[in-house]
Amino acid sequence: MKHHPYRTLLLWAIWAATATGVYFGFYQEAGIWDFLAQDKTRITWIILAFFVFGLVASFELSVVLTKESLAARRIESEVKDKGLIGLQSRSEKRAVNRFFISLKMAMEGNSKPDTEALLHVELAGYQRMGRSIEVAGNLLITLGLIGTVMGLTLTLTGLTSSLDALGHDQEQLLQGLRKAMGGMGTAFYTTLLGAILGGVLLRVFAQIAEQGVEALYDRIMRICLIYCSADFKPSLERDIRFLDAEMASLGERVKFLQSAFSASRGAMEEFRQEVGNLRSLSQEERTALLETIEMNRQAYMLMRQETRLMKNLNRTFWQRCKDVLRFKPRRTPPPEE
Repeated sequence: MKHHPYRTLLLWAIWAATATGVYFGFYQEAGIWDFLAQDKTRITWIILAFFVFGLVASFELSVVLTKESLAARRIESEVKDKGLIGLQSRSEKRAVNRFFISLKMAMEGNSKPDTEALLHVELAGYQRMGRSIEVAGNLLITLGLIGTVMGLTLTLTGLTSSLDALGHDQEQLLQGLRKAMGGMGTAFYTTLLGAILGGVLLRVFAQIAEQGVEALYDRIMRICLIYCSADFKPSLERDIRFLDAEMASLGERVKFLQSAFSASRGAMEEFRQEVGNLRSLSQEERTALLETIEMNRQAYMLMRQETRLMKNLNRTFWQRCKDVLRFKPRRTPPPEE
């Protein structure tokens, strides 16, 4: 029988919808919520709290099992073509992924793992959660019985006080009867809630979760027996498949290296072009620098000539005459002592 990955979650939703429909169809007018608000023992509140805990836990377990089934389906489609050797590395968040990764590591180490024991270890957490939901249902039944005893105790206490007040205190008589009726209500409602919520609803939710874990176990074992059994036994076919997987991996690495070399060749070509462009730019900049130096030298010579000309123009007439006649003034000797 082919296992549908959404089967567990679908069964959970169907049972939850059925329970909700039964409540609105038969128990909506029973005044359960009014009694919960007026319950002085609070035992019904404890029963309801445990039921909510079990309900949330069962829903979470159903969702996780659905995700595990989807992961198992993806792995099945992968090992169907490549075998366990060609299985790609995956995240170890899922128990299915951890199981197949452990199998692959054991196979690469030339050891024969115990498949059933390893699978039991990986799914043990889900099995414990399913048992916890079942224990919560049994605990609700026990709480219902405790509530019944407490309700009967309140009833006997009320009847005793009514009998003591019979004939002389009408108010105490009525109060005792009310207390007795309240105790009867506590005994009835706690028994009803414990039996329905724990003995029926949570027990079915726990059974759905247990069947989901068993279905996941069967699917994984089927994958191992059909598609991975050839990889467990040391044989020539196993070695050939291992070599094929290694050659495929080596081919992918060679392709990666070729693409890396091609990219490096392109980068080196671009670098060579950039160096050539830089060399041409450097030659042009050198020529421009020499031209600038020559222009600055010519400008300096012109400024020098202009300075000399301005200096000659600014001389006095007497200085010009002295320059023409080359007259040098006679220096007077220093006085003798």
